[in-house]
Amino acid sequence: MKCMVCERWSFTHICSHCQESLLTPTLHKRTIMGSIPVYSFFPYDEIESLLLTKHTDIGYYIYRVLAARALGAFACEWDYKNRVASIGIDDHAANGYSHTAVLNRALASSNIIPQYGKLRASKHYKYAGKSAEERLMNPREFIYTPFAENEVILVDDIVTTGTTLSEATEVLHANGKKVILCLTLTDAENR
Repeated sequence: MKCMVCERWSFTHICSHCQESLLTPTLHKRTIMGSIPVYSFFPYDEIESLLLTKHTDIGYYIYRVLAARALGAFACEWDYKNRVASIGIDDHAANGYSHTAVLNRALASSNIIPQYGKLRASKHYKYAGKSAEERLMNPREFIYTPFAENEVILVDDIVTTGTTLSEATEVLHANGKKVILCLTLTDAENR
């Protein structure tokens, strides 16, 4: 097959040369709800074309590469004393897979336990291109399913206004869980 970026022959959808030269994470931080850190790994403009594969057959493979380069590397380096759960935002399968489940799975490590199906939206409003006001007027209304760990890492692919992460955090806090940080591939604010 050909690399999706440079079009050279490759055994993977993005060749190792392009992964090393173009997909090197650079951490960006913002906060939601006053103090919860949201870490993003890539500038939006650098991976926008890759993110657009999310709803296609090839998206699964692209998201696996991005997840390994960013979240997988994070999990290997992250040092924390407690076992925590990682929860992908609304990880229901669409188009054959869940992009947030792919990202979440990359976090599996000795102290990060990926959980699936624990925070699902009951309303599937499309937020892409919508204002912060419209996002607030159309909440996801997450359905929470219990899990053992008390501390949580929330996972999503893109943070724009922070509305979705904030709503998910509120639901988890209402159920006795503490969101200690959020991880996203990119921050649309970081353009």
